[in-house]
Amino acid sequence: MKTITLPDAVAMIPAGATLMVGGFMGVGTPEPVVDEIVRQHKGDLTVIANDTAAPGIGIGKLITAKLLRRVIVSHIGLNPETQQQMLAGELQVDLVPQGTLAERIRAGGFGLGGILTATGVGTIAAEGKQTVAVDGRDYLLEPALRADFALVHAFIADYLGNLQYALTARNFNPLMAMAAETVVVQAENIVPVGVIAPDHVMTPAPVVDYLIAKG
Repeated sequence: MKTITLPDAVAMIPAGATLMVGGFMGVGTPEPVVDEIVRQHKGDLTVIANDTAAPGIGIGKLITAKLLRRVIVSHIGLNPETQQQMLAGELQVDLVPQGTLAERIRAGGFGLGGILTATGVGTIAAEGKQTVAVDGRDYLLEPALRADFALVHAFIADYLGNLQYALTARNFNPLMAMAAETVVVQAENIVPVGVIAPDHVMTPAPVVDYLIAKG
């Protein structure tokens, strides 16, 4: 694990990269990293996240700046700009049931090829997907999700890169930290090794590649 400045962390992200961005309606999203992506105008990105937040919040800033080519999310209902870009053909939106999305990310992090889920069987969500029968019941085969970068927000990080999350930020951040080639963490607090008790480590240091230094 290496410490890195915010501009240098975002400079590593090439145009066209696939990003996993933690957070739930902006809570638990690494806002400084999002702001720096906008400042450096990184474009043609694919974002995997729970949602696109709202204008001016979290991933919504990337939507407003029109830096995204595709999003894989569970809903876009609170961001009218996402809806407008989708209807105008400017943004590809893949809507995935929330539980299915979380499990596909988890599968990517644990080296699985995908998951079997009954969610969506018999609906338009099943169109074009492989169906697998298990004990007489049909399931959809949903492929695992991985990304080039995971942009993670932690409540506490230590100098080795062990992470602890608070409240809603724990929903997607830990899963995404396991499912990307490069993991970049922005933490609210950076503490000496040993402050986080071993039982309270939610993402272990070997998973983390870069920790953004406090400004």
